[in-house]
Amino acid sequence: MRRFFKKALYALLFLVLLFNCITAFHAYKFTHFSENNRHRNKRPEEMSIGEKLNMIFFGVRLSKSITSARPNIAYDTVQLLTANRLHLEGWWMPVTQAKGTVILFHGYGGNKGSHLPEAYWFRQLGYNTFLIDFRGHGNSDGTACTIGYKEAEDVKLAWDYVLSRSNKPVTLWGMSMGAAAIMKAVPEFHLTPQKIILESPFATLLDAVKSRMRAVHLPATPLSQMLTFWGGLELGFWGFGHNPQDYARHIQVPVLYCWGQQDIRVTSDETRRVFGRLATQQKQLHIFKDAGHQSFCQKDGAVWKQLVKDFMAQ
Repeated sequence: MRRFFKKALYALLFLVLLFNCITAFHAYKFTHFSENNRHRNKRPEEMSIGEKLNMIFFGVRLSKSITSARPNIAYDTVQLLTANRLHLEGWWMPVTQAKGTVILFHGYGGNKGSHLPEAYWFRQLGYNTFLIDFRGHGNSDGTACTIGYKEAEDVKLAWDYVLSRSNKPVTLWGMSMGAAAIMKAVPEFHLTPQKIILESPFATLLDAVKSRMRAVHLPATPLSQMLTFWGGLELGFWGFGHNPQDYARHIQVPVLYCWGQQDIRVTSDETRRVFGRLATQQKQLHIFKDAGHQSFCQKDGAVWKQLVKDFMAQ
C-alpha cells in the first residue's frame, strides 16, 4: 500500500510539473510574437496531428503585426527610445491652428496603421494627431508584449514627444490594451491630459486571460490563473496586480468610455467595474449595441464621430 501511494504521489507531482510547463509555454507564446510576418495561423481543422500536438503542448505561434496602412497626408516618422533601448515608431500629423493634440494607442496585436480612420476624424475636428506602435508591434522594436503593463512607458514617451512639438492641450485615446496602458501611465507618470477616451479596456489581466480561454472553449479555472502567473513571471511583473479597474480610481479628468455589447473579449461586468471606479464625475459611457471588440469608428462611424465631436467640444 505504501508503494502504491508513493507511486501515486510521484505521478501527481509529474502531472503538476507537466501542467506548469505547458502553461508556461502557452503564456510565453501569448506574450512573445514571432518575427516571421509571413506566418499564417492555421485553424484547427487545417492542422496535422503533429501540429495539433505541438499547439497543445507548446502554445499557439502568433506573428508580430505589420504596419501596412500609411497616412494619405503629410506626416513625420518619429523614433522614440525606451529605457531598455527599444525603438518605437510613431507618426506625427499636425494641423494648422490646432486646438490641441490627440495621441492614439492601439490594442494587443494591432498597430498604428489600423487606427488612421480615428486619426483622420480628430484632424477634421482641428487636432494634431500622434500614433505610435507599442513595443513588440508594427514597426517598433521587440517581440514581447506585457498587455499594457510596460507599454505604459510607451504612453509616457509619446506624451513627452507631443509636448516637445506643441503646447496645446492633449487628449489620450486608447483601444483595449492601449486603454489599459493609458490608465496605468496617467497616475504612474503624473500625466495631465485634458481628456481621455477609453474603448473596451479589460478590468484585470486575469479577466483578459479568461477571455482568451472563452475564445478557444477551454475552462477558465485554473488555466487563466496559471497563465496569468507564468506570463507575469516571464515578463518581470506580478500579473495579478495589473488591473485597470484599480488604475481607474486615479483618473480625474473627463472620460468618454465606449464598449460593444457583442464583445466576447470584455464583458459587461468588467465594463461596469472599470467605469464605476473612474474617479472623475465627468464621465460618459456609450454602448454600441451591434459592435464587438473592434474599432467603433469603422463599425458605426456616424454614431462614433458625433459622440467624439460632442465630447471634444465640451
